[in-house]
Amino acid sequence: MKYIKNFVLLFAVATLLLSCNSGNERVVELLIPQPAKTIIKSGRFTHDTPVVYFSNVSDSDKENLLELIKGVFPSATETLDSTESGVIRVKQLPYSNNATESYDLCVSRSSIDIEARTPAGLIYAIQTIAQLNYLSTRGVPCVIISDAPRFAYRGIHLDVSRHFYSVEFIKKQLDVMSFYKMNRFHWHLTDGAGWRIEIKKYPRLTTFAAWRPYNNWKEFWFGERLYCEQTDAKAKGGYYTQEDVKEIVAYAQKLNITVIPEIEMPGHSDEVLAAYPELSCKGKPYTSGEMCIGNEATYKFLTDVLSEVCELFPSEYIHIGGDEADHKNWKECAKCQGTIRAKGLKNEHELQSYLIQRIENFLSTKGKKLIGWDEIIEGGLSPYATVMAWRGEAGGIKAAQMGHDAIMTPGNWLYFDAYQDNPATEPEAIGGYLPLSRVYSYEPVPDSLSLEEKSHIIGVQANLWTEYIQTEEHVEYMLYPRVLALAELGWCMADAKDWERFLPAANRHLEILKDKGINAHQISNSVIAEEVVDVEKQKIELSFRCDKMPVDIRYTNDGSEPTIESELYNAPISIKDSAIIKVAIFQNDERITEVQTFTPLYHKAIGKKVSYNIPHCSHYVAKGEATLTDGYNGGASYGDGSWQGFNKDVDVVLDMGEVTPIREIEVNFMQQAGPWIWFPEYVDIYMSEDGETWRNVKHISNDVPRDTEGMLIKNFGFAGEERCRYIRYTAHQLPKEGAYMFIDEIKVK
Repeated sequence: MKYIKNFVLLFAVATLLLSCNSGNERVVELLIPQPAKTIIKSGRFTHDTPVVYFSNVSDSDKENLLELIKGVFPSATETLDSTESGVIRVKQLPYSNNATESYDLCVSRSSIDIEARTPAGLIYAIQTIAQLNYLSTRGVPCVIISDAPRFAYRGIHLDVSRHFYSVEFIKKQLDVMSFYKMNRFHWHLTDGAGWRIEIKKYPRLTTFAAWRPYNNWKEFWFGERLYCEQTDAKAKGGYYTQEDVKEIVAYAQKLNITVIPEIEMPGHSDEVLAAYPELSCKGKPYTSGEMCIGNEATYKFLTDVLSEVCELFPSEYIHIGGDEADHKNWKECAKCQGTIRAKGLKNEHELQSYLIQRIENFLSTKGKKLIGWDEIIEGGLSPYATVMAWRGEAGGIKAAQMGHDAIMTPGNWLYFDAYQDNPATEPEAIGGYLPLSRVYSYEPVPDSLSLEEKSHIIGVQANLWTEYIQTEEHVEYMLYPRVLALAELGWCMADAKDWERFLPAANRHLEILKDKGINAHQISNSVIAEEVVDVEKQKIELSFRCDKMPVDIRYTNDGSEPTIESELYNAPISIKDSAIIKVAIFQNDERITEVQTFTPLYHKAIGKKVSYNIPHCSHYVAKGEATLTDGYNGGASYGDGSWQGFNKDVDVVLDMGEVTPIREIEVNFMQQAGPWIWFPEYVDIYMSEDGETWRNVKHISNDVPRDTEGMLIKNFGFAGEERCRYIRYTAHQLPKEGAYMFIDEIKVK
């Protein structure tokens, strides 16, 4: 009997230990970013009033680290006895170049040990403890962690030119950045919409160029684009004083965040030229957004400004923009053309490069390095410049191949001003569709690079442009939780990323973000549908998912609204011809989203040949000549691989293979005014039996205004009774350089 009792006792203890380990493992899996190496132990550190023992840590770092520890344990105090119960031992090891942000952490029931070779590593160890404490309800789980980042540069960009945000708001975002181990804050301080930093030598930059007589950027952009005096009763805007800048920089330094200022040049400088028109090619305000590169006064202005900027920012990098400069005025400017001739330059691209190189040489005298958007490659890259690749990955790849460092920030994956959920249910955005899953799927190091070239990809950055983001709450709504995915892109090795682990963690972190006062997007307000077209079996497999967890997806196929009694989705739905599927998300037996309707169709034109009389756009090829009849509908993003772009008219011919009865043709176009995507001015549909003699069966004029807000999809199609083999589909676009039309599929019923 005694042995039975002992066995039962041992079994109970073993079960308890296993459950503790299992619970601790679940908590550690919720850490974002996920640590490099972990060993899970049983038990928790439950001391509410720990003492902190520092070893080899400077007095200034002690003060900062103790403040961070108090953020986790408010009653923590410093001790000189490393053996006390409930001690947190913080030890800085000798410095090592290859371990600048790494750390080791060991949590036991009686103590916590932190070791790192730099204060940055110690900070990140404390942030890991803070997350463990948030994620556990019974103390800090016992665990051994050895951790280090993949990339040295892990950044977030915030545009404060289009809309201005307060000092306290910036500091709040820095707190959250550090919590998720981000270490670069790219501060977009100047742009055509407003100048936001005090420059003492040029006061009109902040008394005039920082203010607009409009309520928001949209009124400014679609209005006369004027600036006004700060004293104007209608003035809206603001700027950061040099004392504000010092405060933010110092605050960031305590969190191991480097603030990188951006001073735009030579383009995106409308506000500068309104305040100091002598720096423009025509010498008049409101005539250009590009500075006059042939004018020596331009270089005097820029070096004066950068001198003050360099004094304020200890960052090794100064960002000079360099993007989207219009060469028109330079081509017509005698001074610019004179500089081209005098310096033996080939064209305006090399003229811009001439300015960039002069600015880089100046920055080097201040001990700074130049960084710019990928346009700085055009016309020849400055010898030591770092490139930020935003127009896809090409600029970063080219820079790395040239031996230059590059930071990947491509718009299709890392522009957080895009919609993150169904545009119909979201606040207005500039366009695009970038859900959490797509951010997480990005791999910053292209396979096409050699091992040496890959070493030049030094990091990743997400950019938030704020044309449509007026409030601080909206900024947070667009940043989070996508910042969580960005954190893992920057910190975790590629093979350590795991969407199935990350998604539950991201859902859990929404509670943490709320506790920190962050107005985060709640991951998903809609069902995401995916279709697989099976040409061989002539059917479509329709599947659904939702990134919000935990939820149920319920659906109907009889036209009725889904209820809690409707079919629970748990496997792909097979459709042979067509169907009307209505779907909604349920949580705690209540519907929490609007009903969505999906109409999958295996139409007659799938797999048929399409010929292009006018080529599609080379930037948005989708699946090439198979795109318009591959059976796949475009989603909420024009860059999703199913929408095909046209920057000229559309003129395509569909060959059905034989004379076929036609009842309906559906061709959907997308419109988003922000990125210059518009419906066609008009459409003509022709039919033919022989491909030579055509009859016009439908002319459709567009009735949707081009300035309509939001993302719109409209069918420009045909309904009737016809027979034909060939269908010629043409769409005319109003001439506007840089504008697009997007089509996803020509459906024939």
